[in-house]
Amino acid sequence: MSKIPGLYVVATPIGNLEDCSTRAIEILQTVDQIAAEDTRHSQKLLKYFGITTPLISLHEHNETISSKILLNCLKKNRSIALISDAGTPLINDPGYRLVKLAHQHGIPVIPIPGPCALITALCASGLPCDRFIFEGFLPGKNSARLKKLQEFLYETRTIIFYEAPHRILELIDDMLAVFGPKRYVVLARELTKAFETIHGDNLEKLNIWLNSDKNQQKGEFVILVEGAEYLSPYEIDRQRILGILLAEFPI
Repeated sequence: MSKIPGLYVVATPIGNLEDCSTRAIEILQTVDQIAAEDTRHSQKLLKYFGITTPLISLHEHNETISSKILLNCLKKNRSIALISDAGTPLINDPGYRLVKLAHQHGIPVIPIPGPCALITALCASGLPCDRFIFEGFLPGKNSARLKKLQEFLYETRTIIFYEAPHRILELIDDMLAVFGPKRYVVLARELTKAFETIHGDNLEKLNIWLNSDKNQQKGEFVILVEGAEYLSPYEIDRQRILGILLAEFPI
């Protein structure tokens, strides 16, 4: 395969290493350098496929400096592969600055598509896939998280979040408070791994199920929320005003 100099944005497995494409492996073997979010983590993938290409770190704390260093390499007609810890780079991961710089300097950016946790979960969720929004991780603080969830109360598209295991129970409690017990939600955890689970139910039953089994509280989560029934702007305003009045003057 002929390889042109440039920046290769390479998707890597989200769990099962066998999901790495033949093209991705060949690119990682033949580029001059690999920019990885966590070089120690990425070494496991490279070792599995016998890839010895040099690594350089590019993460959220050094992204600005590393991007400039890598840009200088790209200007010398070198080839660099950008990978994240898992899945498709830039999706809730660093790399945006480097890709933007490459475009600004006329350097080819070549995507090597592959696994992506949010798309994997969406396709298997049973929720509408034609229109959806992705919000990444919600704020860690309870008050900020509740405020953010309120923004999606009347969202009609499927809503997708990521969440860490230590906050999953708090998130479900907050979603119950905002969306109510009947909103349908799908939890997808440990995708493509040995204990992969994709479970959907209304929030009331989902909360009971999650609290009854601590094993289901482990691993990285993709949370998918069914969109709300369409309401006219007038009806949305009316319900918001009613909610404010009920909060001020409870029955």
